[in-house]
Amino acid sequence: MRYAKRGRLRFTSHRDISRAVERAVRRAGIPVAYSAGFSPHPKISYAGAAPTGVASEAEYLEIGVTAQCDPDQVRQGLDASLPPGLDVLDVVEAGPGGLADRLEVSDWEVRLPGADRELAEVAVEKFLAAGTVEVERLTKKGPRRFDAREAVVRLTVSEGTARTAAQVQEEPCVILRMVVRHMTPAVRPDDVLTGLRLVADFAPPVPPEVTRLAQGPLDATTGALADPLGLDRDDTRGGEAEPAGEHVAG
Repeated sequence: MRYAKRGRLRFTSHRDISRAVERAVRRAGIPVAYSAGFSPHPKISYAGAAPTGVASEAEYLEIGVTAQCDPDQVRQGLDASLPPGLDVLDVVEAGPGGLADRLEVSDWEVRLPGADRELAEVAVEKFLAAGTVEVERLTKKGPRRFDAREAVVRLTVSEGTARTAAQVQEEPCVILRMVVRHMTPAVRPDDVLTGLRLVADFAPPVPPEVTRLAQGPLDATTGALADPLGLDRDDTRGGEAEPAGEHVAG
């Protein structure tokens, strides 16, 4: 399943989103499978969730079910049961292979209201020219240093408009588009912004507006992202009878 996290819902924590999804699954009457053991949990797994405070058009999860389900009915039922801002965009019946393995890169849009485009372009040039750009982030295990440059496949600068919380009208802003490879530790857009500050002293005057536009496999030739659910939409991949037991809608 692909869903979007929009508007004020971008400030919702991953834990709250998972609770909302579990409630929506029950309301929609989806025959969700449960884990075994003393405290069974619904078999819902999330892949590559965006950080709190970040909007996204490409969040993914998988739901284990105990009976065959029509993907479009699942989409409509879940979308109607979730709050506005958590919008279900696509549901397919999962085929072979893990969904998480297909999410190789993310395409991010970072809007920087009030930033100077020329300074942004200089900073991006220096960042891309650098062999390594080490940044530090506070994690649950304490401060951690890692290379933010290695994960960045593509980074470009353009112009657009943005509206901050204190504004009624939109104003021109600098837009960074970045394709970032999924690595361990994960390199996030704010890590790239930290790298731009380190290499060129470039820092936006107000907090950025960050949106994940896509996740998926990376085409090494074109640099484009493919649809991670594309293989599951291929109705020519099988033909054999499906074994009884648990199914997955993802």
